[in-house]
Amino acid sequence: MANWLNLGEMLKLNARKYPDTVCLMDRNRSYTFPESNQRACRLAHGLMSLGLKKGDKVSCLLENCIEFVEIYLACAKAGIVVNPINFRVSPSDALYIANHAEAKAFIAQDIFTDTVDGIRKDLKIPKDRFVVVGKEKDGYIPYESLIEKGDPSEPKVELKPSDTWILLYTSGTTGRPKGVIRSHESYVAFYLINAIDFDFRPGDRVLNVMPLCHVNTTFFTFTFTYIGGTTYVVPAMGFDPKKMLKIVQDAKINFISLIPTHYALILAVPEEERAKYDVSSIKKLLCSSAPARIEHKKGIMKYFQGVELYEGYGSTEAGIVTTLMPEEQLTKPGSIGKESIGTDYVKILDDDKNELPTGEIGELYSRGPMMFDGYYKDPEKTAKSFAGEWFSAGDMAYQDKDGYFFLVDRKNNMIITGGEHVFPSEVENIICQHEMVFDAAVIGVPHDKWGEQVHAVVILKEGCSCRDTDLMDFCRDRLAGFKRPKSVQFISPEEMPRTGTGKILHRILRERCSKE
Repeated sequence: MANWLNLGEMLKLNARKYPDTVCLMDRNRSYTFPESNQRACRLAHGLMSLGLKKGDKVSCLLENCIEFVEIYLACAKAGIVVNPINFRVSPSDALYIANHAEAKAFIAQDIFTDTVDGIRKDLKIPKDRFVVVGKEKDGYIPYESLIEKGDPSEPKVELKPSDTWILLYTSGTTGRPKGVIRSHESYVAFYLINAIDFDFRPGDRVLNVMPLCHVNTTFFTFTFTYIGGTTYVVPAMGFDPKKMLKIVQDAKINFISLIPTHYALILAVPEEERAKYDVSSIKKLLCSSAPARIEHKKGIMKYFQGVELYEGYGSTEAGIVTTLMPEEQLTKPGSIGKESIGTDYVKILDDDKNELPTGEIGELYSRGPMMFDGYYKDPEKTAKSFAGEWFSAGDMAYQDKDGYFFLVDRKNNMIITGGEHVFPSEVENIICQHEMVFDAAVIGVPHDKWGEQVHAVVILKEGCSCRDTDLMDFCRDRLAGFKRPKSVQFISPEEMPRTGTGKILHRILRERCSKE
């Protein structure tokens, strides 16, 4: 691949090109590109003053904040590898990730230092390499002191496009988190492809809602940093749709990447409340991480008048693989679109790795310049995920006669009942059409006769009530007998296990049910 500028180098260039453009902002602060570049340089030197060198990993446990973005930028300049830890993981998982990554330093936000202190004695990190963002604490170096003492010059570190920039750990939907090695060039490829596919321009403004510890944000938010746009950072925890709409109005936001749960929460705000906000600045929206329901798409396009709604499918490992474009949202409902620009080819393969004909369900494989470099310290898992040069995240799909792909489900989530295959997403989509249902997850639970039976875990809309028999009757004329739920469990929104990007953790639900 060509020697494209990495994000740290591009920040330096944009500091010259866009001296008056705001690079980063939140509710109380804003930094222009020159200011952000200088802070990133100072932080890079500050990290190197701790003894960190090119290739060393620094684990980070932070909520969304400007400082987290600066850490990514500084590490891109210094050749240090960022190891972001999802703030929703358990302390034992945080310990596993940092030690597995062989982290040489740890940066924590003040709200997470108690978590870090609980595992600190077992972390293989020198005691003088713990940094705190926010309120100062004994045993931690204040983040701002690294910046104040750091040299403002560009770090003199020789970097290659193939060098590792970020070591992300998957959300663990199928077991222990896996370390995903991602290079500078894989991200640059995404930023350039993304800018073309979505027609982003310098000066556009993105609202960063998704967690900065997740690949979605390192993809979409940093596209704007790369092309000379503005990033407005808000916390990922406690998503409040009305607060988000107020920011859109006040900061004139042009683009947001959201998940279906976010859209459902926006539409749950009474129409007269939503009408109070001027959201005309929004030009584009993305729905990713899980399939969007058609009624949500229609509601969003009605509220955000004239918006271009995109739907993307991809993974931490492969980047963005397919995109459903705005003009296709209602003509191809349920589709994840066609190959994104730069994705070489998408294949649907059977268990023997033979390519399947149009319309047949198989495992989705792709290849392209956004691909990861493998699973950290796990060549066996890396090899198992590939068929030649094509990678699979374990998703089942098919392609229609027009070339559009349709996601069916995760391979590991498939239910086999009486020898018949049931894809949970099909049943979930039907249940969620019920007027009382907010969200649902479908899993297989053990059954003496059939091996597994279909079990639905349901969240009702606020203030609504419903019986299990009502939902089973609702499915009667809409699903084949073997696909219909044989049992229904009602839970609160807080009880539904999810990843940082809102994906439902079916594995956790199965584990819970096996213990009951």
